[in-house]
Amino acid sequence: MSEIIKEALEFALDVAYNASKIVLEVYNQGFDVEIKEDDSPVTQADKRSDEYIRRRIKEKFPTHAILTEEGADDLSRLSSEYIWIIDPLDGTKNFVSHDDQFAINIALVHKHTIVVGVVIVPVSQEVYYASKDNGAYYKATVDAEPLRMNVSSKKDDLILLTSVFHNNEEEEAVYKMFSNRISKKRQIGSSIKACLIARGEAEVSFRFNANTKEWDTCAPQIIVEEAGGFFTEPDGTKITYNREDV
Repeated sequence: MSEIIKEALEFALDVAYNASKIVLEVYNQGFDVEIKEDDSPVTQADKRSDEYIRRRIKEKFPTHAILTEEGADDLSRLSSEYIWIIDPLDGTKNFVSHDDQFAINIALVHKHTIVVGVVIVPVSQEVYYASKDNGAYYKATVDAEPLRMNVSSKKDDLILLTSVFHNNEEEEAVYKMFSNRISKKRQIGSSIKACLIARGEAEVSFRFNANTKEWDTCAPQIIVEEAGGFFTEPDGTKITYNREDV
């Protein structure tokens, strides 16, 4: 593991943990919900987590670009060698619904390739993380020993994970095509779906939604891939990062 990747991973784990405390504080105290221009909800948890993560990155890696769901998009990022891609609160609808299935996604991309990914589930304090060519790991709590993850090897009797809020007719049609190999469907929120697949707790998840953005997939993708899984565009092509149209 190169020094920059090692340093970035340790940094991302620390930032994710502290951002999760900010999110939990809002979650437990109550909050107002605003509706953004794209009709998606946003809360003080999204905003405070975003502000904290961006501040920490700017202090530690001042030359790195940043792309977050809640921040203004500075297109100078397109020429940056390193870019952090952040969802400060993935699963805001789950957060608003108080179903505990929300997460924080933090990833570092080097020249369009993901090199570090961290997902933390604030309520349970479960942590999932990976770095390029170094495997994927799970910690039951922040202080627990890390366990290396591997995806399931099952080919039949598969468990399909679907979104709580974002299912559509196209996804239902694909499910029906493969229903003879799928034995169970579970609704799970946010990037937790990908993390459960990396742990071998389920095998399949797919999403056909034009609103899926880089911050939704970046950290989960490297975690799944480093656990031995596949994570692609719906047509099977490679997902690229730090695009002009995110």
